[in-house]
Amino acid sequence: MLAIDGSTSIRGDLFEFQLQGHAAAFRDPKVVEAIASGGGIAVTLVQWSNPSALQMLVPWTRIADEAAADRFAAAIDAVPRQPLRGSTGIGGALLNASNLFGGDHTARRRVIDIVSNGYNNIGIIPEAARDRVVAQGITINGLVILDEVPWLADYFEAHVIGGPAAFVMVADTPQSFGRAILDKLIQEITGLP
Repeated sequence: MLAIDGSTSIRGDLFEFQLQGHAAAFRDPKVVEAIASGGGIAVTLVQWSNPSALQMLVPWTRIADEAAADRFAAAIDAVPRQPLRGSTGIGGALLNASNLFGGDHTARRRVIDIVSNGYNNIGIIPEAARDRVVAQGITINGLVILDEVPWLADYFEAHVIGGPAAFVMVADTPQSFGRAILDKLIQEITGLP
């Protein structure tokens, strides 16, 4: 599950970077190769802000080849550019996202991939939410945007990520954001450190 930050701290260009970066990654041959070699993935794109605000932008999609990856990237391109606004409720986002797993998609690994440029400032604390989500067998990885909070990677390490081989990626420029998404997806899909 790709969970992008739609809170008030995300200016229009940062929201766009998140969407463009994810779309570009699914068009990258290395990501397509990782997906195909593992037999495919199911993926969805959501945005979050307040503890009660989680919106599915692209529904669960099965991807096993380049054509399906291109369709998913095109669906991201078509997403309305309207962040939710509101506070940064990371804990609530984790709990809400975990509720979207299940249904027709079964997997040997389930991962919430949460992007943010800020720390939790409303709702359940991330550690409590993380522990509940990890207890369900879901791994939480993070991608932090270092535009406002220079210590955010350390915060995510201590309070947000969890589960087997959980990790945090860092982006400090628009260019590094796209690269971080690409590297993060390959690592998540392959399960390699």
